[in-house]
Amino acid sequence: MEYKWCVRETPFQPERLNQLETIFTIGNGCMGVRGSFEEGYPGDAPLFLIHGLFNRPDEDSVPELVNVPSWLDLKIAINGATFGLDAGRVLGYERTLDMRRAVLRRHVLWQAPNGPIVRFRFERFASMARRRVLAMRVEITPVDASTTVEIKSRLGKADPTHWTDVLVGHRSPSDAFLRARTRDSGYRLGMETRLLIEPAAQMHAAEDDGWPINSARIAATAGQTITVTKLAAVHTSRDAHDPPAAARQTLDEASAAGYSALYREHIAAWDKLWAHTDVEIEGDDFAQLAIRFALYHLLIAAPRDDERASIGAKALSGPGYKGHVFWDTELFALAPLIYTQPDLARNLLMYRYHLLPGARAKAAENGFEGAMYPWESADTGEETTPRWTTPPPGGHRERIWTGEREIHISADVAYAVDHYWKISGDDNFMAEYGAEIVLDTAVFWGSRAEYNEAEDRFEINHVIGPDEYHEDVNNSAFTNVMAQWNIRAALDVLDWLRRNHPVRAEELSQKLGLGPERLSHWREVAEKMYVPRDGDVLLEFDGFFDLEPVDVEAYRPRIPSLQAIYGTPFVQRSQVIKQADVVMLIALLGEELGPPEMLRANWDVYAPRCDHGSSLSAAIHSLVAARLGLIEQAYELWLMAAGVDLENNKGNTADGIHAAAAGGLWQATVFGFAGLGFADDRPTLDPHLPPHWRKLRFRIKYRGTLHEVTIAENGVKVSSGPAS
Repeated sequence: MEYKWCVRETPFQPERLNQLETIFTIGNGCMGVRGSFEEGYPGDAPLFLIHGLFNRPDEDSVPELVNVPSWLDLKIAINGATFGLDAGRVLGYERTLDMRRAVLRRHVLWQAPNGPIVRFRFERFASMARRRVLAMRVEITPVDASTTVEIKSRLGKADPTHWTDVLVGHRSPSDAFLRARTRDSGYRLGMETRLLIEPAAQMHAAEDDGWPINSARIAATAGQTITVTKLAAVHTSRDAHDPPAAARQTLDEASAAGYSALYREHIAAWDKLWAHTDVEIEGDDFAQLAIRFALYHLLIAAPRDDERASIGAKALSGPGYKGHVFWDTELFALAPLIYTQPDLARNLLMYRYHLLPGARAKAAENGFEGAMYPWESADTGEETTPRWTTPPPGGHRERIWTGEREIHISADVAYAVDHYWKISGDDNFMAEYGAEIVLDTAVFWGSRAEYNEAEDRFEINHVIGPDEYHEDVNNSAFTNVMAQWNIRAALDVLDWLRRNHPVRAEELSQKLGLGPERLSHWREVAEKMYVPRDGDVLLEFDGFFDLEPVDVEAYRPRIPSLQAIYGTPFVQRSQVIKQADVVMLIALLGEELGPPEMLRANWDVYAPRCDHGSSLSAAIHSLVAARLGLIEQAYELWLMAAGVDLENNKGNTADGIHAAAAGGLWQATVFGFAGLGFADDRPTLDPHLPPHWRKLRFRIKYRGTLHEVTIAENGVKVSSGPAS
């Protein structure tokens, strides 16, 4: 059933050009290459991204993930007529992303303006086995006449906004190289490309406006196939002391192996990934495709060789949010990796560990202690949230407050550390790295909580919760409960360290100032943390129900959010919620918050008020609805989450894949429909599948054991064995 592994475009849909460039991104956990055409197309948005390669374009800007000069560019001319989908006649077209193999293919039957009909077959991949290698192959077959085929391989130009000290040239008629350095951050880049043609052709080195071109001209008879292979090797100073020399060596080794061997080892690497990560759904072809699409984009974005990089909100597929890392990683994208690829999950958490100095600096700058993680993060750990929006034409800019006020991210990071530890059983990680995060974020919360003497309680004021429509609230239920959880988790972790790693416990106690007075303060804050509520219903924040009620359902169906339609003042004065907020708490803490009837009461209040103005929202609502037994509603929300990128139902897929929606879809499937939990070191299941799903199968790793779960009409089966 290969079609359940493939996303297809046929016929050519130029009106979806930029959206499909995002969808057809290839990557390998190091590099991401958008699905732009090798030959180019008017209005395209080529993008080549490498993890961690941030640069600040000017002193008034925040760092952004830079566009690396393209390795893709390949121009083909038939009897002097340049091939392009905007020229001649497109007689046939199909583009396919093979997610099982992480290979992008395109087939085009094209008639040149001067008459000949030619068949093109394009194929490209970013090697998962050699993560600094990129490969493409193009087969060119004249159909009805002998032709002269001219091939020109180029290196994309370096954007002077970000790149300096650029040096390009040829090593041979078939090889080109590029060296460059990012202007502000100082990362060095080395890129080498090689063009190979079969049957053998005379190669030529030339320049175009000072930029290197490798070219060849070859005569082909009707039915004869010319095969063009282009290999690229890319290193930066983040992974190599001498990036140009490393790129040269990597290219030579890849060329010696040959395209076919590179392809085979790439597929073998992906077979290993899918063996533990795949989710199988029978009875719903769209759902099967959607869950694999979500997992594919997480797998190509998850860093493997760099502990100082993480998954940005738009993965490695688009320019949205400048490549910055949000809570999207820890609370949405991380969970599928914790359960299926724990080594990748550990890498993502090490990113937060290495950037603890930036979190501490932010806390100090704001007058607090401990680690206050930035709302948006890049490569240094500093706060990289822009302070102002970019105004639209004729519009005005608006203040962005999330960098100062959306502080729940510190508890979100601690929650992710604890989640990974409990599922993986990685005690070494927790002792050496994770505990410091959990403890120092608790130090922050202990200093951030404000004591209200009149009420004898601790409050957290002037914040933004997950519901970003309300930008300056007091006592956000989500923020206060997560801060309380963080402090209690820190006390538990410190007790664990003292019992099992006393030397490390003493080291961290000295480093972080965890004396009796601070610990006593933590216990008091946790005990007296104010969580606003009205009976069983948590108040999203103080005064929420004093705001103007709005019938959100009356505004469906639509693509824009109510904020986009009516503006910020409208949503700020109303009870419209941007995304899962109290519902997000239910997803994270479940019955730790209260019994099922209490959780249902909160769902009944908040779900109807949610605008789902964020791509993060639908999957979490689906998860909670499934747990509550609201299967029809859960499935509708699951489809909404699945369509965020595949159907562009937020209208902004061109900016990049929504990594949080991808991770949330897996959570809605496994935590929601399958009802996965754990007791006595064994998985527990409380399945509530959509009625037409005949079977759901997935694999999870839990403390060194691999469990395969199958939920079908004839019951539930769990088979277990050692995790490889």
